[in-house]
Amino acid sequence: MVGKMTKVVKFGGSSLASAGQFSKVGKIIKEDKARRFVVPSAPGKRNAKDTKVTDLLYQCYAQAEAEEDFKGTLKKIQSRFEAILNGLNMTFSLSGEFETIAENFAKKAGRDYAASRGEYLNGIVMAQYLGFSFIDAAEVIRFKDNGDFDAETTNELLSARLKGCEYAVIPGFYGARADGSIQTFSRGGSDITGSLVAKAVHADIYENWTDVSGFLIADPGIIKNPKVIKVITYRELRELSYMGATVLHEDAVFPVRREGIPINIRNTNAPEDEGTLIVESTCRQPDYTITGIAGKKGFVAVNIEKDMMNSEVGFGRKVLAAFEENGISFEHVPSGIDTFTVFVHQEEFEGKEQQVLSAIHRFAQPDSIDLEGNLALIAVVGRGMRSTRGTAGRIFSALAHANVNVKMIDQGSSELNIIIGVTNSDFEEAIRAIYDIFVETQI
Repeated sequence: MVGKMTKVVKFGGSSLASAGQFSKVGKIIKEDKARRFVVPSAPGKRNAKDTKVTDLLYQCYAQAEAEEDFKGTLKKIQSRFEAILNGLNMTFSLSGEFETIAENFAKKAGRDYAASRGEYLNGIVMAQYLGFSFIDAAEVIRFKDNGDFDAETTNELLSARLKGCEYAVIPGFYGARADGSIQTFSRGGSDITGSLVAKAVHADIYENWTDVSGFLIADPGIIKNPKVIKVITYRELRELSYMGATVLHEDAVFPVRREGIPINIRNTNAPEDEGTLIVESTCRQPDYTITGIAGKKGFVAVNIEKDMMNSEVGFGRKVLAAFEENGISFEHVPSGIDTFTVFVHQEEFEGKEQQVLSAIHRFAQPDSIDLEGNLALIAVVGRGMRSTRGTAGRIFSALAHANVNVKMIDQGSSELNIIIGVTNSDFEEAIRAIYDIFVETQI
């Protein structure tokens, strides 16, 4: 095996929703011998009005739990898989598996067990279709008795099992506790399974195949046909993901990041596209000064004023203690000589608004507190900003030209990101203005 390149490939639900999609996936895997370990999701939607298999399984199990007749829903799920098998001209049958599932549903085997069956069955179909070994994730992905993921045991089990394995399919999304009871990751957890497999086999690259050609510079719902990010570092990805831009489950990054394994986001429906390469570090110059723009609406700014605040030791801690006491986490804390502003999620804050204000008065004795709601935060992220002068000035210029009033600006010491606060109503216009000046005009 020495010297042989190894790729772990994960395919999302949209990539495996039908026989036609399965066929595309099979072609992608077979055209590169390095694609040795495959992690499939459950079949997703075939069209906008369709239902994901995982959602059907949740529905089916809810019926079983309520002592209702669930056989009709289970038959519907079986039909989805039979349509894939028939479309691929496979004579293989899943009837025995569905009989087992029906028995376990009747025995109330658990919601996680039910949810995992889409990946489990798709894994079996994929292994049969490719002629690869099938490895049940329940045997190699381990959770502790308290429900926490057991990274150490998982890595030992996976490494040992895959060591002498040439080609294998390992279903995503689930694992098991030591007693064999099935447990799932959160939704989108197949990304995590792929990352764990990549770590265990010391993969050269982890390819994550989905329905987009990589990570986009901005939200396509706001910017028409935004450019694809060719290379992004893990730190840049973390900044953008935190602000809501996501193609990848957040927890999927850490296992491969620690091993220095790059992730390649690819498009099943456009396999010729290079997609986005996510790396630990790179000397490659980005195409633009910025790597990406992302943001979220629905924040409130709690503006606190107090004369001589800057000379009062512990003032910031006292203010933040008022939020902590009420179970509210903060997003950003820009401050001046006599002002201190805390940005928090408005939805989270509204129900505890007066308790927080009372606690701030109690702990910090401010001169005044002012609230401003309906704000949005936008993160402008990019390693290219470090070596480019005037980035903040260009952002201000673009926003002024678009008649967008900036409520807050906060730059991290890493010079990797600039956070801008605007009103909710200016959110889309602000993103369009920033995208235009850095990507479209590149002045």
